[in-house]
Amino acid sequence: QVQLVESGGGLVQAGGSLRLSCAVSRSIFVINAWGWYRQAPGKQRELVAEISSGANTNYADSVKGRFTISRDNAKNTVDLQMNSLKPEDTAVYYCKAVSNLRSVYWGQGTQVTVSS
Repeated sequence: QVQLVESGGGLVQAGGSLRLSCAVSRSIFVINAWGWYRQAPGKQRELVAEISSGANTNYADSVKGRFTISRDNAKNTVDLQMNSLKPEDTAVYYCKAVSNLRSVYWGQGTQVTVSS
């Protein structure tokens, strides 16, 4: 069974940085698009950033200029560099992958906590 494995979450002070990474457990297919989503307590899951097969990117307004999404097609991985973190960035962050066959996969989530 294919799984997405996330890493890099943790606790950081406001203004700090974290880097999240996500990898496919079995590289048997091509990832067409990647996305990072987050869900804070009591809120709906929301898109943070996404990147297409052509490396076109899209960001939520709340993270523009602070977060950067990047992908490594050879390794089937995606990263999210998060700078200038704010307490309101606190959430569980989820990785999403859409294969070239349009199958959708989700990671298990990684906690990011930003203290003020």
